[in-house]
Amino acid sequence: MKIKAKLKKDVTEVKLLLSSPMIGKEEAATKKVAVSYLTHVTAKVGGKVVWEASTGPFLSKDPYFMFNFKGAKAGDEIVIDTIDDKGATDTDKAVIK
Repeated sequence: MKIKAKLKKDVTEVKLLLSSPMIGKEEAATKKVAVSYLTHVTAKVGGKVVWEASTGPFLSKDPYFMFNFKGAKAGDEIVIDTIDDKGATDTDKAVIK
């Protein structure tokens, strides 16, 4: 997971690159590999959810997201949580610059 968060005036711009094969049932059967995709992505600042997405195998491998939000300041920490189709979670953090 790669996270870049920059404050521009009063808006924080976040660029997020996730690592996941994003393989659904049909593609897994064709390629003879295991089903594996992210189902939920959440971004929090100070414990408050500032962005979230419900995802599925319809996204490309290693999905990229970009989003903006207001209310943060330089030096705040943004925490990204992901959940995959098996219920496994991953968390990463970055400081807003």
